[in-house]
Amino acid sequence: MKSTLDRREFLSRAGLTLAIAATPSSFQVLAMGQDTPSELFSPGPWLQITPDNRVTVLLCKTEMGQGIHTAIPMIVADELGADWDQVETEMAPVEAEFADPVHHMHATFGSQSIRHLYLPLRKLGAAGREILIQAAAGKWNVAVGECEAALGKVQHKSSGRSFSYGELVEAAASIPVPENPTLKQKSERTLMGTPIARIDIPAKVRGEAKFGIDTFIPGMLYGVVARPPAYGAKVTSYDEQAAMKVDGVRHVVEFNRGIGICADTLDAAWKGREALNSKWDGGVEPQLSTASMDEFLAYSLDQPGLEARNDEGVPKALREAKKTVQADYFLPYLSHAIMEPMNAAAHVQANRTEVWSPSQSQTGVQQATAAITGMKPEQIEVHTPYLGGGYGGRGATEGVQEAVALSKATGKPIKVIWKREEDIQYEAYRPGYGHRIEASLDEAGKVTAWFHRVAGSIVHGRGPGPRVDSGAVGGLRDLQYSVPNIKVDYIWVNKPIPVRPWRNPSGSHNGFTVESFMDELAHAANQDPVEFRLRHLEHDPRGHRVVELAAEKAGWDKPLTRGQGRGIATFFSHGSYVSEVAEISVDKNTGVIQVHRVVCVVDCGPVINPNTLEAQMSGALTMGLSAAFMEKVQFANGGVKSANYSDYPLLRMSQAPDVEVHMVDSDHEIGGGGEPSLPPIAPAVANALFAATGTRIRRLPMTPESVKAALA
Repeated sequence: MKSTLDRREFLSRAGLTLAIAATPSSFQVLAMGQDTPSELFSPGPWLQITPDNRVTVLLCKTEMGQGIHTAIPMIVADELGADWDQVETEMAPVEAEFADPVHHMHATFGSQSIRHLYLPLRKLGAAGREILIQAAAGKWNVAVGECEAALGKVQHKSSGRSFSYGELVEAAASIPVPENPTLKQKSERTLMGTPIARIDIPAKVRGEAKFGIDTFIPGMLYGVVARPPAYGAKVTSYDEQAAMKVDGVRHVVEFNRGIGICADTLDAAWKGREALNSKWDGGVEPQLSTASMDEFLAYSLDQPGLEARNDEGVPKALREAKKTVQADYFLPYLSHAIMEPMNAAAHVQANRTEVWSPSQSQTGVQQATAAITGMKPEQIEVHTPYLGGGYGGRGATEGVQEAVALSKATGKPIKVIWKREEDIQYEAYRPGYGHRIEASLDEAGKVTAWFHRVAGSIVHGRGPGPRVDSGAVGGLRDLQYSVPNIKVDYIWVNKPIPVRPWRNPSGSHNGFTVESFMDELAHAANQDPVEFRLRHLEHDPRGHRVVELAAEKAGWDKPLTRGQGRGIATFFSHGSYVSEVAEISVDKNTGVIQVHRVVCVVDCGPVINPNTLEAQMSGALTMGLSAAFMEKVQFANGGVKSANYSDYPLLRMSQAPDVEVHMVDSDHEIGGGGEPSLPPIAPAVANALFAATGTRIRRLPMTPESVKAALA
């Protein structure tokens, strides 16, 4: 896969080029050519067919292991009738006409890629198919209805004559693009819905794939940065001369992110940083620690909040209820803990800048570079190699800022690489959260009111607080269950700790609290947890179905071995319904929970590639399981204490359960696949623990120490 494509190079290729143009009510397909003025183009991925039969799909979406560079071309190729062996992808230039047609950015987040592109890409492929058929019919002087397109060829049905797509591009390029091409029926599809191997895997297996950390620029120097150990700390002294005496060190640069060391080798840069012996003051909150943050979250729940939703009937329903239930839940700050450490490379020149960044946001990279260099976007070329994981963490531009600033200061191409310790200590985290929930039950065991207060930092949007953060209240003010009266309060936790989206920003904490509490309500109502959920999903057939199917596939009513437990949880996010059942056992002497089996049911509408969907379901729930059991950022002395996997442990293979994924291939609007399976796993395990032991866990992570203490 080529990392990026220059716009002139793209437009200069001979062939048929189609693009998507977004209108207020629909998506149009436009014919594109070398002489087409750029102002006519609206954001969207493009399709090109060349005389050599190559079908190229340009992408504004980053491949970070989720299989998007396979799924997206599958959609186009299926409608086009292309030969899959002739289909390839390339990253598009970071220009408006190539951006996501909904949020108008080059960015990959929120399980939005397929959701935003599914219909327009189908229309794009269908338009290309109809144009090619018309071109062939014209060459043969036959009716269009006598021709069909498949496997990269247009065939005349009665005579058997055929043209390859490449042979038709010249004639096709002059044919007007149909405004409303006919999309294939589900029964006519040959690619979508079939398990296809990811096209990026062979190169990765062979070690040929280029990740950001593999970037090499002739003449480049390696850059590292001495950063403050505490939030907001200012440098008080450093020894530039000592650093410059290290063999290979070429530059010492003080800038807004710290003191940069640029050297011939990475090892020399690290030694130079050590020799620098930088000293810093105590920062803006020297007493910040894990204990102080835990206390602050608990304190915050007693404070008045901002209203995110306030149904008038809540106070009365709570007052008059036959039974009320209340619980507090707490979740820690989480690192993205990405496999590939932060890295970026940049070459700032007089009138042009090139940046190489394994980023989820090419637009963000371009904007950050422009802010430092003063250049216009068209002067900045962004190369996107493969990413070694993302989860929201690669939407950050800190590494890019460092590489660009150091390149600008030195006049040299600079490659910045963070150590693992830096990657954990200096990133932006999933916020820690405190939750307080109170709900009422009527005589029939139905929930009549739900009050939910959540405290956490603002993770979505820019600008000052206080204000309601959608990342904190998503899935609360629009509660999946049928509850007649809901009140949601948000409390802004204003701390110097940087935060940003983490995989399923809302669901990663609201899934645990809502689904744990639903289990508590079921117990208070003396009802089976599955039946209790189904009763409150009567208005939602899709949600009802995934819960029902998960229970069925897991054998919910089948007895387990003594000491084992089975728990269920469900959550709707990113347009998809997911329900999971976890089977666990617990060693009461050690507090170790072993998850033996997880049954996952997903309804995300049409399934593009079952292989990648299954992988995403398994991967996200495993990540959620890791967070549920062991992940917690530790703070001390005004900064981050956690430094490496030794003190920020992740789930091991030996701890991973057997996972069964069942897909409901429905005809509903398509949903996301990368994030929706994460929220249910932690509450499913916590609910299984209650089923096995009668003990509730309301604070994550469920470490052996905390579980043992709870069981005592």
